[in-house]
Amino acid sequence: MISEKLAEILDNINYLHPFREGNGRTQREFLRLLALEKGFTLNLTPPDNKSVYERYMKGTIESDVNTLTELIFERIDTNEK
Repeated sequence: MISEKLAEILDNINYLHPFREGNGRTQREFLRLLALEKGFTLNLTPPDNKSVYERYMKGTIESDVNTLTELIFERIDTNEK
């Protein structure tokens, strides 16, 4: 399932935390591009939905792949979720 794979990738990248600032923005854009490459649309930063951001932060801070998988599953636009 693509949402599980993207969540695992996100968790691994977040663990590395490669930048001093902007890790979250960079990670979300990277995931968006990975999904797009596979023909899916993913938006983890909708400006009108604070809950998405809070769940994203919880998942990344706590390394909670299940929370990240659920969030990505809900936010990805595909017929094969």
